[in-house]
This record gives sequence, C-alpha cells and structure tokens, in this order.
Amino acid sequence: MKRMRLGLVGPLPPPNGGMAMQTLQLARLLAEEGVAVELVQTNAPYRPALIGKIRGLRALFRIVPYLVRIWRLAGRVDVIHLMANSGWSWQLFAAPVIWIGRLRKKPVIVNYRGGEAREYLGASARWVKPSMVRAAQLVVPSGFLRQVFSEFGLAASVIPNIIDLETFSPAVSEPPETEFTFAITRNLEPIYGLETAIRALAIAREQVPSLRLRIAGSGPLRAELQRLVEQLGLGDAVVFLGRLERQQVVELYHNAHAMLNPSRVDNMPNSVLEALACGVPVISTNVGGVPYIVEDGHTALLVPPDDAPAMAQAMIKLYTEKSLRSQLREQGCRAVAQYAWDEVRPMWLALYNTHAVAV
Repeated sequence: MKRMRLGLVGPLPPPNGGMAMQTLQLARLLAEEGVAVELVQTNAPYRPALIGKIRGLRALFRIVPYLVRIWRLAGRVDVIHLMANSGWSWQLFAAPVIWIGRLRKKPVIVNYRGGEAREYLGASARWVKPSMVRAAQLVVPSGFLRQVFSEFGLAASVIPNIIDLETFSPAVSEPPETEFTFAITRNLEPIYGLETAIRALAIAREQVPSLRLRIAGSGPLRAELQRLVEQLGLGDAVVFLGRLERQQVVELYHNAHAMLNPSRVDNMPNSVLEALACGVPVISTNVGGVPYIVEDGHTALLVPPDDAPAMAQAMIKLYTEKSLRSQLREQGCRAVAQYAWDEVRPMWLALYNTHAVAV
C-alpha cells in the first residue's frame, strides 16, 4: 500500500501555545503511524534575526519564503493539513495555502481553532468565506466551533484535540493542604482574564488565608499583573513562574490542589483538559467552548467571566469540600479519555485517506 504523504502546516513552539503544541504532537504521532509528514512552520524564525525588528520588512521576509515552501510542499504531498486561526493569521498564512492547493490540485483540510471565531467571521466573513469554502474539508476541535461556523453557512466536522495521557496523568496523592495552591497555565494576555483570578484570590484569602496561586506563562501583562498583586497586598501568595516546559507543567499540576481558567474568550483549552488528565479539579469561566468539554458541578466548576466574587466563592467551596474535589478529580479523569490518541487517530487517518483517494 502506498505510504500517505501529508503536508502539515502550522505554528511550532516557542511559545508553547495550544495550537503550536497540537501541531508538534500531531506531526510526531502521525510519523509513528507510518505517515510521511512534511512540516511547514507558519511562525518560523526570521533569517537573519535582525529582520524581525524591522516593521514591514519582517512581513516580507516571512511571507515570501513561506509561500515558496507551500508551493513546493503541494507538489510533493497527497493531502495538506492546515492549522488555522482568526485575524491576520488567516489572511497571511491560511488562505494562501488553500489557493495554492487549488492551483496544484491538492486537497487542503482546514483545521480551524480559536475562541474568537464568531467575532472574526461576523466582521470578516465576506473576506474569509471565499477561501474557506474552497477547502476540501473544514474540521474544528469542538461542537462549539461547529455551531459557530453553521451560523455563517459553513459545515464543519469535529475531531477533538489530542491530550497526551501518558505525560499528563494523575499524581499518586493530593499534595498536603498546609498551603492550598491553585495553578494557572495561560499566557499573560488580556483575553485570558488573569486579573480576575488574582482579585478572586484576594477575596477568598479573607476567609482562607492559606490559599496560594502559581501562574505559569509569559506575555505582555506580566508587569501589570505583578503591580496588581502588590496593590492587593498578596505578597508571595502569588508566584509568577514564567514559561514552563511540558514536564514542568505536569509537576505544577501535581503540586496544585486545583486549576483556574479565568478566560474571557476560549474554545477548547488544552490547559483545562491537561489539568483534568492530571487529576486536578478545575474552576473555569463558562465562555465559548468550555461548557462543551466540561459539565458544571460534574467535571468542573464554572463561573461567569470577569466575576472575581463568583470565582472566589468557587475557590472557597473547593477548599472546604474535600468530597467535591474527589468527585471532580474522578469524573474529570474519565472525561478526558476521549482525547487520547487511540481515539482521535482513526478519525484523522480516515479523513486523509478519503481526500487522498479523491485527488
């Protein structure tokens, strides 16, 4: 049987964002299945590095080599799997792949991600749909995004994210409760609402002074968030860990009693699924696709976005009710089994084969 030749187009770490990690993980797992994977990176480093500091010129130095690589890729593979997102990223790195695929008669499967899809399509559908409808297939990781796309007359299939359940697995036991620790593993950006979590901690500590918060991630809001910690008198109750490697994230979860996800916008956050896989109870906002992957009171506790008092109340509830923590831990571990590679692999391989045969 002919070996499948797949072109995989998407971002790679650093930074260790959800889409970049999914691209890297998918490339490795497919190669282990015998698929000949050729990877084209959408966020490749500038060559020379100095170009990255020159506005305008840096775009030219990234886009032109990228388009050349995509053109050559389309000539060598059977199918192209395109990891895509909203905004300028779509226009610069996604749409050209679809048009090149059409010119070279190679099917392009668009794997669209991002919690801001409704806002983006609402503002830009007239510019996005002409290229999107020419993809061989549109695939999204959640029922939430499938619903969003249907609102704009676009049909999408659902293939969920992949969670590495060997790496992200429960600790042998819960850490000691002398200092009850919450963990956050999100970039320090406005859409992730970290100031809400910090304010919630300050409120919750009025009743439970032993509560602590450890934040893993980097981003432009670090100095602002550190000032907020000082203003609220939280001192060393909040620790900024910076960007962590994969195994360090696992260790963070194993030493935490719960995970906070205070996002204002979200689709299918890997951080939430990875925390559940590690047996860590989750408190999350109920935005975007989050209610599609966890159930309030069953696999997680959900609160409204930008509501520090509500998040604080959930934090105190989780601290005081050990039986609730045990329930969320058990149900969360069961819920993430569907994201194992053994479950997701047949979906992708069947899709690739369907479109490769159709060429």
